[in-house]
Amino acid sequence: MTEMTEMTEMTEMTEMTGSAPIVLKKATFNPDVRKYWLLSGALILMSTVVGIPLIAIWYLIGMWITGHYLERMECTLTEKTLIVKKGILIRVEKTIPLDKITDLGMIQGPIMRHWNIHALSVETAGSTSPGALVKLHGIEDVKEFRDRVLKQRDSLSHAEGGTIPQSAAPAQEDSRVVELLEEIRDALVQRRPSE
Repeated sequence: MTEMTEMTEMTEMTEMTGSAPIVLKKATFNPDVRKYWLLSGALILMSTVVGIPLIAIWYLIGMWITGHYLERMECTLTEKTLIVKKGILIRVEKTIPLDKITDLGMIQGPIMRHWNIHALSVETAGSTSPGALVKLHGIEDVKEFRDRVLKQRDSLSHAEGGTIPQSAAPAQEDSRVVELLEEIRDALVQRRPSE
């Protein structure tokens, strides 16, 4: 993305909200993630007889595709959101409110471990589909980035009146469900005819 486009987006966001979001951390990506993507594609092609002749073509085209995809990947932490941008033909931008993030998982398979690459998965409360809302491969210093996002999420929840952290909310909800089920059980036991 060009600097002019970024400035235009920041200006538009400033006009909508009245102030520009403060960028706390911008993720950088490990260039070795391209090797991982290329090898993953080659392994998929090798798993089919038809795909084996296409491996050379995949490497030629894949070098270009993975390079452009990596150039267009962005992950920015602001005071209240995590902004993720990615894609070549179809550009995807997701703005995830920090107070909706329930988990930031790190995944690292054996091939990823070889190049010291992790996948960071962002899971949110109220997501309609199972699994991660966003998955990003190749963030450098991923543990430090994840910790920074979680720290900002926690400080945001405390600053807004000490709300219950999202991870603690399900435990309270579970205890209410258990109480309700026990009441239903007790009511049914009382109505059971004597045998």
